[in-house]
Amino acid sequence: MSENKIKSGNLEDFKINIKIKLSAMWASVMFCYIYGDYFSLYVPNKVEEFIDGEAMLDTPFKLFAATLLMTVPALMIFLSVVLKPKINRGLNIVFGILYTAIMLLIAVTSIAPWWTFYVFLAVVESFITALIVWNAYKWPRINR
Repeated sequence: MSENKIKSGNLEDFKINIKIKLSAMWASVMFCYIYGDYFSLYVPNKVEEFIDGEAMLDTPFKLFAATLLMTVPALMIFLSVVLKPKINRGLNIVFGILYTAIMLLIAVTSIAPWWTFYVFLAVVESFITALIVWNAYKWPRINR
């Protein structure tokens, strides 16, 4: 049996490269971010707040800050595949910890009946980013 194949019951499986795993986890967390923001449009009065200019991102600075915040995970999808292991591991650990903390804070501060979906997604996102940290920390070593 090839060293890349893993026995999984009677089904053949392949060992997935750590870079691909990390990239897939960042992609998953980005989908959760996007869905959370999209579903928030269905919360009563949310669209009216946008129209009235009462949204949370109501200044150019806040909008740019939010853009920067969301650019990092989006870039990590790509960077997790192309960066050298040492830098890759470090960035995944640092940004994974940062985004886990941010999403846990959002989960705690968003508890309200109409925002249950948002809290749920924040918990899922926190779990995924914690898995990113764990997988990056346990990055496979070269056997010598």
